[in-house]
Amino acid sequence: MLAFTVGLLYLVGGRTLRAQDATGSRFVCNAIPPGAEPGCGYGPAGNRVQSGGGGGSSPAEDELRNTIIQLRETILQQKETIVSQQGTIKELNSKLARCEAAADESPPQGKSRGQGSRRKEYGKNTMGDLPRDPGETIDQLGKTMQSLKGRLESLEQQQLRLPSTNVSTGGIPALAPLPTELRELLRQRLGALESQLLRKVAELEEEKSQLYNETAAHRQRTENTLNSLLERITELEKNNNAFKSPEDFKVSLPLRTNYLYGRIKKSLPEMYAFTVCMWLKSSASPGIGTPFSYGVPGQANEIVLIEWGNNPIELLVNDKVAQLPLSVSDGRWHHICITWTTRDGFWEAYQDGERLGTGDNLAPWHPIKPGGVIILGQEQDIVGGRFDATQAFVGELSQFNMWDRVLRPVDIMGMANCSAYMPGNVIPWIDANVEVLGGATKAALEICEDRAFDS
Repeated sequence: MLAFTVGLLYLVGGRTLRAQDATGSRFVCNAIPPGAEPGCGYGPAGNRVQSGGGGGSSPAEDELRNTIIQLRETILQQKETIVSQQGTIKELNSKLARCEAAADESPPQGKSRGQGSRRKEYGKNTMGDLPRDPGETIDQLGKTMQSLKGRLESLEQQQLRLPSTNVSTGGIPALAPLPTELRELLRQRLGALESQLLRKVAELEEEKSQLYNETAAHRQRTENTLNSLLERITELEKNNNAFKSPEDFKVSLPLRTNYLYGRIKKSLPEMYAFTVCMWLKSSASPGIGTPFSYGVPGQANEIVLIEWGNNPIELLVNDKVAQLPLSVSDGRWHHICITWTTRDGFWEAYQDGERLGTGDNLAPWHPIKPGGVIILGQEQDIVGGRFDATQAFVGELSQFNMWDRVLRPVDIMGMANCSAYMPGNVIPWIDANVEVLGGATKAALEICEDRAFDS
């Protein structure tokens, strides 16, 4: 503000000098004593200096003098306004500092540092950079006061919401005692929460007990199932161990289904002749079904023995058919042997050691293909599967053996009357070579003793 005043005086003095220069007069500017009237010249000792133009003043001098007087009055008014506003601001800063000190909840040491910094900030002179325009000055002061009043009201409302504090030992604020109504309300609320907690604990204990009971029952059922399985496994192991020798067992296929069957784990090499023999027992009608089938990729009917419907027993080689004069559906054990050779497709059929029929031109010069699957009790539509229940074998079979040559009649008779035992050199009948699936079973059997009992 002082700089603003000096600038105005300098401007007025300069204009005065230029005006006097224009009329040919000279003015000497000196410091104005306190209380003196501006616009009049004074000597170095403070005496009034008259202009060199005579005793009267020109209209320009009067106008300048009036302007200077108005400016001085304006400056004095602004100074009084600023002094008044500074007093108000100091009072508000003091009150604001006290309110913020009371509302501050930080530890004592940190609080002391925070208050000091705020006092330092609020106490500094913010009037040094006021705008030079009086209107802007008043607007700025109004905004500052409004902001300070808003902060003060906010702190006062916050202090009203907080519980009253008492300074305890060490300067730490302590909460005042709660009103009786509030303590009773808190006690009731805590009691309700405690009751809810107890109920929840009781529910959890009950659920735990129920879960334990269900777990115990499930454990018991599981143990019972495992015990049953163990007993079944033990029984099967006893049955397997009951075989006096690896070949003394039978495969039982009691139902005409498309899922009960046995499977030979070994396959056939390429053959130009074969002999297949087995013991059969069946009383199924019409037809006993398919005692065995051998299928290879591209030909599911490479070798098949089947009695289907009212047809006689048939031998299929490479899907070519020969009817055999055999009859085995009386429910007794019968020994069956079939021989075949690729030379002229010659075949022979034996029942109980006796040759009942021969023939030729059955797939002549066709070698038996290797790498196929032998199935007991089902006819294959694809290799190893797609069974037809109407063609399934119903009964029991044992001693399924296969050779890659034509056996002599005497050898076949020896096996039929139990005077000789000849395991197949291609497929021998032993327990390790046969697996049962779909519910088919294996059981111990000494065929010669059982056959003697039937007869």
